[in-house]
Amino acid sequence: MEKIKLVVAGTELVFEPNQTAYNKFINEMSMDNKVAPATNYLNRIVASESKEALVGIISRPGAALQIVGKVNEIYAPELEIEVKN
Repeated sequence: MEKIKLVVAGTELVFEPNQTAYNKFINEMSMDNKVAPATNYLNRIVASESKEALVGIISRPGAALQIVGKVNEIYAPELEIEVKN
């Protein structure tokens, strides 16, 4: 998989998502636990050159979930599924 480059609040962040990290994120997430799994996932997939910048950005309220949403929109786009009878 290619690297995903985002500019968040004026700072470039590079992520390297993979299926293992993605699956672990999905498995850790629950109705009452979303922020910690999102933060852990981002820390697992952030490129080494972006680690320090990520720490400052994900300390903002809601940032981790917004970034995860964008990364996963690119990494795991929704499939077009059609029901046939």
